[in-house]
Amino acid sequence: MLTFPNFNPTAIDLGVFKVQWYALSYIVGILLGWYLILKIINFKRLQIDNKVISELISNSMIGIIVGGRLGYVFFYNHEYFLNNLLEIFKIWNGGMSFHGGFIGVIFSIIYTSKKTKTPMLNLSDLIAIVSPIGIFFGRLANFINGELYGRVTNHSFGMIFPNGGNLPRHPSQLYEAFFEGFIIFIVLSILLMSTNYINRKGLISSFFVTLYGFFRFCIEFFREPDGHIGFIYLNFSMGQILSLPMFFVGIYFIIFIFKKS
Repeated sequence: MLTFPNFNPTAIDLGVFKVQWYALSYIVGILLGWYLILKIINFKRLQIDNKVISELISNSMIGIIVGGRLGYVFFYNHEYFLNNLLEIFKIWNGGMSFHGGFIGVIFSIIYTSKKTKTPMLNLSDLIAIVSPIGIFFGRLANFINGELYGRVTNHSFGMIFPNGGNLPRHPSQLYEAFFEGFIIFIVLSILLMSTNYINRKGLISSFFVTLYGFFRFCIEFFREPDGHIGFIYLNFSMGQILSLPMFFVGIYFIIFIFKKS
C-alpha cells in the first residue's frame, strides 16, 4: 500500500488572495494549449490568423466553464440543484463535468467557426490535440485534492485517501492523467506528424473522441462512482454511460474520413 501525500489544496496563498491547485490546472492547461496551437499553425502553415485563435480560446474557456457546470447539474445532481437554483452559480464549491465541458467546447468551436468564417474541422482538430494537456493537469489536481478517488483494492499501489475511509483505494486520478492525458496527447501528436493533415481534417478530433471514450469507460471500472448516484444501469457508472457514445461516434467518423480521403 502506498502512502497518500497530504498536499495542501491551495497552491498560492497570499493571505487575502488564494489560488487552488484545481484553478491553477485550468490556467496552466489553457496557456500551454494556446501556445502549442500557435506552434502547430506555424509548423503546418495553416492559414489561420492569431486573432481567430484568441477568439477560439476565449470561447472555449466559456464553453468549458458553462458546459462543465451545467453538465454536472443535469448529469450528476439535477434533483439537488432543482431545489437550490442559486447553488448552480457557486462553481467555487466544486462540481464540474468533463462531458458537459466537452459539449460546451463543441458549441464554442461552431460559434467561432461561423463568426470568423474559419473551417470548423481545423478549429476542432487544434482544440482536440491540446485538450489532453488540460485533462492531464486537471486529473493531477484531483489527486492533490484527494477527490474522485478509486474503488477499494488490495493491490500494492492502493492508497488511503483522506476522505475515502480506512481502506486502500485505486489512485484512479493518476490512471486518468496517464491514459486520458499523456497517452492521448502522444497518439494525437504522432497522428499530426504522420498523416496528411490537410486532406484528413477532423481525423485528430475523431481519434480524441474515440480514445477518450475508450479510456474513460475502462478506467471507470476502477473509479468510485459518485455516492449520491451510484451505478446507473448494469453496474455502469454515469461516466461510462456518457463515454460509450463518444467511442462509437469517434469510430464512425474515423472510418468515414478514411473512406472519404
